[in-house]
Amino acid sequence: MPSAADRPDVDRLRQSWTTDCATLAPEAPEQLRRAEVDFLLGRWSEPHRSYHTVQHLSEVLWAVEELAGAGVVDPVGARLARVAGWYHDVFYDPQAAPGSNEHRSATMARDHLNALGVARGNVDVVEAMVTMTADHDVDGAPVRMASWRHTASAFHDADLWILSSPAGRYREYAEQVRAEYAVVPADQFAQGRAAILSAFLTRQTVYRTTHARSEWELRARENVAAELERLRG
Repeated sequence: MPSAADRPDVDRLRQSWTTDCATLAPEAPEQLRRAEVDFLLGRWSEPHRSYHTVQHLSEVLWAVEELAGAGVVDPVGARLARVAGWYHDVFYDPQAAPGSNEHRSATMARDHLNALGVARGNVDVVEAMVTMTADHDVDGAPVRMASWRHTASAFHDADLWILSSPAGRYREYAEQVRAEYAVVPADQFAQGRAAILSAFLTRQTVYRTTHARSEWELRARENVAAELERLRG
C-alpha cells in the first residue's frame, strides 16, 4: 500500500484504467477510452479537493489489489471494483446535500460506461457500488446485487482503507478532510465529524472481508478512536 510519503503515479493509474476499460469495453474506440481517463483524472484533480483527490483514488485502487492478492475478490470482481473506484467521487462538492455526490457520481458512471459500451450487467454492478458509498451499507444494496455482494464488500473495504492507514497518513487524511470543510465552523465540524466516525466504532466490525478484518481492523479502530479524542478536546 502507498505510504504517507508516496504520491500517485499517474502513468500507473492510466495503465490500470486502460487495461480494465479494454477488457470491459473492447469495442470502444481507443480515443474514447483515452478521453474518458483524461476526464476522470481532471475531476479528481479539481482545485477545491483536498482529500478526494488522485491520492485517494490511488489508495482505493491499490487497496483493491491487496484484497485481490489475498483472494477475497476474484479478478472479475476486482476489475469492477477498480472501475467503481474511478467513478465513486467523480462528483464532489463538500457543500452538497448528504448523498447527492454519491448519487450524481453513480449516474455519471452509468451514463459514461454505457457510452463506452460496457455490458449492462457490469454497469449495474458499478452503479450500485458507487451508490453504496453514500452510507457504506453493503447489505442495503439492491436484491439483484446479491451475487455480487462479495465484490461490493471488497470495494467497501478498499474505500475505507484510509481508516487503517499508517499514523502519519491518517493525520494527513484528517487534515485534508478538515481543509475540504474549511467553511464549516470548528465546533460544527467537530460535532459532525465525530458523529460519522463514532458510527464506524459502533459496528461489530469496520470491514467486511476476512483480509481487511485481520490486517486493517485494529489499526482502523485505533486511528478513529485517536481522532475522536482530538475532536472532543
